[in-house]
Amino acid sequence: MGGRWLSGLLAAAFALLIVGLGGWWFTLSIGVIVHLALLEFFRLAEFKGIRPAIKTTLVVCQLLLISTQLAPGSALAAAVLPLAGSVICGWLLLQPITGSIADIAASIFGLFYLGFLPSHWVRLRDLSDPLLAPHWPGHGGLAITLLAFVLIWAADCGGFLWGSRFGRHRLSEVSPGKTVEGALAGLVASLLTGALGGWLLGWPWGWALGAGLGALVALFALVGDLTESMMKRDAGVKDSGALIPGHGGILDRVDSYLFTPAVVFYAVTLALPLLR
Repeated sequence: MGGRWLSGLLAAAFALLIVGLGGWWFTLSIGVIVHLALLEFFRLAEFKGIRPAIKTTLVVCQLLLISTQLAPGSALAAAVLPLAGSVICGWLLLQPITGSIADIAASIFGLFYLGFLPSHWVRLRDLSDPLLAPHWPGHGGLAITLLAFVLIWAADCGGFLWGSRFGRHRLSEVSPGKTVEGALAGLVASLLTGALGGWLLGWPWGWALGAGLGALVALFALVGDLTESMMKRDAGVKDSGALIPGHGGILDRVDSYLFTPAVVFYAVTLALPLLR
């Protein structure tokens, strides 16, 4: 237990550091995490006899992150995903043993799961519209990215602390440790944290919008957690790796952070402007 908390605190400190630095430091750090998590994801796929395009997908995921940092929201960044998917399919077709549907599906899902989705962290951090965080002029991207991280931490910590003590009803068969009580506690913790965050950022109806964002983050963080648990269960392994003491692999640690950045990005860029 001590190793788990120490690893968690070190990971949180590292996250705060790279979010604060922003720019290429943030993007390159995300790139390293994506690379390691992809290797673990493909290891799970290989346990099922799948032969994904590992090297090609690793490269194009990095290109996706780099293009997003160079020109977020541009045609260049948007073009990488469909072009990369085509390259992956072409590569599998040229192999001595032609790729199967499962090989293509695992490769394309890896590109989406650990390339496209994490690229929204870069897009979040690079936000510059001052109206997205009126109380943080000039630092809107930093403020919203920090809020997204804190909401995930609130959901994870609230769910773990309450669920480990009071959890009685299993939430899903794919993750025996997850309970209904823990999920509800994580939702409440993220909702309350979001209400405070929305007020601190100066949003219109800040507490209500922040609470809504907190609820969304708690939901999609849980979906990310259960999705990775489902893949591990299917592969017949307990952890995706053993890199982080007390937590397993990188993918075990970042599963809650994969679906959430896109949710936060589109919530703040699409919903908030409508309420000005």
